[in-house]
Amino acid sequence: MEKVDITINVAPDGFYSAYCNDHPALFGSGETPEAARKELEETLRLTKEDGRDAAFIYPDWLDGDYEFAIHWDVRTMLEYYSGIITPTALGKLSGIHPKQLWAYQHGMSKPRKAQVAKIEAALHRLGHELANTSF
Repeated sequence: MEKVDITINVAPDGFYSAYCNDHPALFGSGETPEAARKELEETLRLTKEDGRDAAFIYPDWLDGDYEFAIHWDVRTMLEYYSGIITPTALGKLSGIHPKQLWAYQHGMSKPRKAQVAKIEAALHRLGHELANTSF
């Protein structure tokens, strides 16, 4: 199964976009990340339906099985999940000061690569722990 890298961003007007990193002309938008992703999926369906001859862009992976590998920018992810993952909670998980995480979330500053790696590692650890939890 092919992994297709997509990026989800939020625009200043609050609308989200989802686009294929290798083919930015293949995109979707919506009021939520899910709506943007669904519109991207519809764009891909229509591109496949039109076929190679009619499509402006037709990536080879469209003919096989694929799944999305979603990339977020830190600000969009922190903003979208703000009701679930607070700066205080993420600070405990990542070792980054909550005020700094708040600044990332609100676009006051951009994290360095090392900070992005800490945030990503913390969220992956949490996801792994949750996926292996039972009651």
